[in-house]
Amino acid sequence: MNEYAVIGFGAVTGIALSSAVGFRIFVPFLVAAIAAKLGIVSVAADFAWLSSWPALAVLSVAALSELLAYYIPVLDHAFDVIGAPAAVIAGTLLTASMVVGMDEWLRWSLALIAGGGVAGALHSTMATIRGASTVTTAGLANPIVATGEALGATVTAVSALAIPVVVVVIAVIAIVVMSRMIVRRVWKKAT
Repeated sequence: MNEYAVIGFGAVTGIALSSAVGFRIFVPFLVAAIAAKLGIVSVAADFAWLSSWPALAVLSVAALSELLAYYIPVLDHAFDVIGAPAAVIAGTLLTASMVVGMDEWLRWSLALIAGGGVAGALHSTMATIRGASTVTTAGLANPIVATGEALGATVTAVSALAIPVVVVVIAVIAIVVMSRMIVRRVWKKAT
């Protein structure tokens, strides 16, 4: 593969993984770490730690803790609040970790704008869905939403490694559709 193909594949894979961050912060990191450990993906030199055993252990505990926390009513709201900036940071880091061979300034710019942007937009969309679930069902449907998000994070992260372009296209479509729905609802309430 030529140099530009490697950079492009890494960028698309990183952005695709970042879309999974919209569902959960640590699950995509864990999937990326496992893939790096198995040699399925290459990570940038400054992210070599991602494939280490200590990183896998910490990310496993973090992912499990995060998954369980969303089933506890007070904690799920707290995770939503801190999740917005954390999703942008995590999306930025995941994208940067996958881009190999690009100028550092360009790599981090791409990571922040594309990876952080996709992660933040999808996280905001999911927070809106969780909020609607809380309001309409008094929180009774939140465990169902949490399960769907956990599955979404896992399937999206694994798919990001196999079919990253498809995942990015689906993420962009989801952002556009959900943004239009939210704008319509806000517009309807304002008029």
